[in-house]
Amino acid sequence: MATRATHEVFNVPEPWAGVNLFDGDQGLTGTLRAAGLSADQQHALSQLGALAGTPLAQDWARLANSQPPVLRSHDRYGHRIDEVEFHPSWHELMSVAVANGLHATPWSAAGDGAAAQAHLARAAGFYLWSQVEQGHLCPISMTYSVVPALRHNPQLAERYEPGLTSTSYDFGLRPPASKAGLLAGMAMTEKQGGSDVRANTTQARSVADGSYRLTGHKWFCSAPMCDLFLVLAHLDDVGLSCFAVPRVLPDGTRNPFAIQRLKDKLGNRSNASSEVEFAETTGWLVGEPGRGVRTIIDMVSMTRLDCVIGSAAVQRSALTQAMHHIAGRSAFGSKLVDQPLMHEVVADLAIEVEAAMALFVRLAQAVDRDEAPLLRLAVAAAKFWVCKRTSAVVGEALECLGGAGYVEESPLPRYFRESPLNSIWEGSGNVIALDVIRAISREPATVQALTTELAGTAGADPRLDQAVDELAKRMADLGADPDADARSARSLAGLLARTLQASLLVRASDLPGRSVLAESYLQTRLAEPTPAVFGDRPSLGVTATSKLLEYCDPNRA
Repeated sequence: MATRATHEVFNVPEPWAGVNLFDGDQGLTGTLRAAGLSADQQHALSQLGALAGTPLAQDWARLANSQPPVLRSHDRYGHRIDEVEFHPSWHELMSVAVANGLHATPWSAAGDGAAAQAHLARAAGFYLWSQVEQGHLCPISMTYSVVPALRHNPQLAERYEPGLTSTSYDFGLRPPASKAGLLAGMAMTEKQGGSDVRANTTQARSVADGSYRLTGHKWFCSAPMCDLFLVLAHLDDVGLSCFAVPRVLPDGTRNPFAIQRLKDKLGNRSNASSEVEFAETTGWLVGEPGRGVRTIIDMVSMTRLDCVIGSAAVQRSALTQAMHHIAGRSAFGSKLVDQPLMHEVVADLAIEVEAAMALFVRLAQAVDRDEAPLLRLAVAAAKFWVCKRTSAVVGEALECLGGAGYVEESPLPRYFRESPLNSIWEGSGNVIALDVIRAISREPATVQALTTELAGTAGADPRLDQAVDELAKRMADLGADPDADARSARSLAGLLARTLQASLLVRASDLPGRSVLAESYLQTRLAEPTPAVFGDRPSLGVTATSKLLEYCDPNRA
């Protein structure tokens, strides 16, 4: 007698797979077309988006995080080797990222045409591939960010830049000149200082051949298998300076670089974050002696931009999964997507995601256009706001799946663990908010650049005009009471970011499908205080929410 199954599985969504994350993203594709991205660049992004939505790529992400890297401090004979082993899925993810130029390749672009949009195209690709897995993009981001800092020493840039901009992923510790491609990292943080890098105690001494010897401990050094690191250390009596420290020296010998342990982190588990010791470790000076923070800030600015892009991508990934689930699940007599309150909540999430995307696109354009004053202020505000909002977005998206989103078979727990990371790395919330008011107070060119940017939508909507006026007043009032300025730094950084997002969305409201997005943002985001939870805002109405969900759902493409 045949055994009958005890139950039939029904009322669950079909497995999520086969979605082109570029072609299905109407907001991203429309924004990039309007920005003039070339057909070839869009085609390359479409190919990357197709791969990103496959079960294969999603499985790479799962395996790279469920089987994290392992430290091998010594070989079988007791020799110190300080190497990290990764699951093969890590190398697959890295190979795709490097082959698609998501690291330092834009810095090698020159001339007109496609090269003029190299950083924008790279940012869009970073956004797409970040929706697969975040951990491996730490060394990709640092490699992107190291080039402008390394150029403070033209000789070092000439030596390393060809490998850093190569599209070949070549893993392993070998002489840099013998490798097809290189990756770079940085080591600034020490136990006693954290973000206060001026509290660092690592020392450097000069030697006769023009190099330096570094001795000290770095409490947080991500991706220690990179080929080259920028390191901060105190030099003689001149102060904190920046040094380029390779893992393998030009003569083939290994530089002293003792990996003491790998960090057991909340998220980002695929990435090897470590503590390292330098003991007479060879390095070369980058930038002026005593100006190490000023030198390495060029790198930090670009990694902060990638924090914005990566956070926007985690938001998008969570929203995509939530939209897929509510379209395939019924409760209380109807599909979840047809439940009025669910409609309102997910549409509210979609507004947040689209605004984050619009902001990072504009910042990437500013890199292409060398708009340094705007970047100085806008990247900091964007880093504060977008990264800070990500945990709330992912938490709400997870809740859309209910208990199904809380179990590890779903990618939502991984997204949730990842969600606070970019708000912490490269300056946590308070550090970034204070940096915003520092830029406003000390660098008038940044305020002028922002004012010019916002003037592009003057008179377009009274709610936006009011926000711009309020922002201008608050920036002008800085300096009268430093303590009060500090206490209000988060509020000011958030207002700046939201006003800039609103301006960008209004500016693009003539693009297909964008008018309802701009109106919804103005209606829900410029009020003070910002509502605490998604869906706890003025009702957008069924017509607006339906249009938003249709516009923002890549699963429907």
